[in-house]
Amino acid sequence: MHKVLVIAYYFPPMGLSGVQRTLKFVKYLRNNGWEPTVITTGDVAYFAHDESLQKELNETGVRVIRVEGAEPNSLLSKHGTIKLPSEFFRKTFNRLSQIFLIPDNKLSWSKNAFKKCLEILSNEKFDCVFISAPPFSQFDIFSNLRKEHNIPLFFDYRDLWYESYFSFYPTPLHKLIHKKKEYRALKAADRIIVTNRKIKEKLLNVFPFLTFDDVLIISHGYDQEDFDKISAQPKPNNKMVLMYSGIFMVYNTPQYFLKAFKQLTIERTDIASNIELHFVGFLRKENQKLVRNLKLQSFVKDHGYVHHSESIAKIKSADVLWFMVGKRKNIDAILPGKVYEYIGARKPIIACVPDGAAKMAASDYKASFITEPDNIEQIKNAILEVYKLFKEGKLPIPDEKYVESFRRDLLTEQLAKQMNNVLKV
Repeated sequence: MHKVLVIAYYFPPMGLSGVQRTLKFVKYLRNNGWEPTVITTGDVAYFAHDESLQKELNETGVRVIRVEGAEPNSLLSKHGTIKLPSEFFRKTFNRLSQIFLIPDNKLSWSKNAFKKCLEILSNEKFDCVFISAPPFSQFDIFSNLRKEHNIPLFFDYRDLWYESYFSFYPTPLHKLIHKKKEYRALKAADRIIVTNRKIKEKLLNVFPFLTFDDVLIISHGYDQEDFDKISAQPKPNNKMVLMYSGIFMVYNTPQYFLKAFKQLTIERTDIASNIELHFVGFLRKENQKLVRNLKLQSFVKDHGYVHHSESIAKIKSADVLWFMVGKRKNIDAILPGKVYEYIGARKPIIACVPDGAAKMAASDYKASFITEPDNIEQIKNAILEVYKLFKEGKLPIPDEKYVESFRRDLLTEQLAKQMNNVLKV
């Protein structure tokens, strides 16, 4: 087999959807002639740890090398799974760290991971290095591999770097430094992989030296094995279950959806009484307070954070799934990875989204009800339409060919082909 060194800060036992892309690549690369070795974090503090993903990783037998850093997660490692702070506190801390740490507060870990990488490469031969970001300090530091080793570099963008929807530039100098660092990193890369067309378009516009063929799209996906092995949780009643799975932060909020449902409880009590709103993941205190203020406690079931396997079981039990992306700068390039687990479940989706990658994906799915993210009247009418079709047994069915194209095993095959092509060159 060929050998690939995988660099990923977010990796099991950490949870949440950002972990899964790299884990599933690692899982299926062996089937495509590539033996992965992963450099990742040690025991760090984090908002979610997932035993089911760690078990899946253990079953692959992949070698994992864990590196410590001096970033906040490592410094707080003795606390294990920590509470998710309020959005105000998270945003404030994030902005403070962006003032002093460029490109991000994982810089110390990326430097230590780079040292470990050099140590490994001095003793073993690898055919390429695959780096998944964020954090983008990985791209910044690992672009130096060109000076040390003539080894192909694959940069995998899960989100934008420069002018990201998460970015904060306190001065023009900060903005310039980020752009220059990304330019330097991209110059060092042999292959640039992105998760959707909008990220590709923005990279090509900001960095004109890139050609169309330099940037490849390998989207997020779902693991069909998860859906084959994990059974749906039984429904306790005949009510329509409308479910959200994931976290609310930065670019999304349930407030418009909850306010739309509140209107429904006033205008059509008969329909609202036959619907349950389920939240799997982090609903957060501020949104729990909103539920109480709107007096929707009897309609809402907050399951809290659950492991990946249980999340799949709950998604499979739902009748309709829902997600939203709010209106922010460059938000057209965001497409939450969780959406592809919705697609893998083959359930109808209510998508409250602006123009962009998320709206395009929902439209191509052919079983979506699309509204503007903050239009309460549109959202209420979408819920009414979905309920009517549910009662009639006529909920739409997605395009199976479209669904199949996002299987994790097939996406990993695409990645392996790109690695093979680089070796041929």
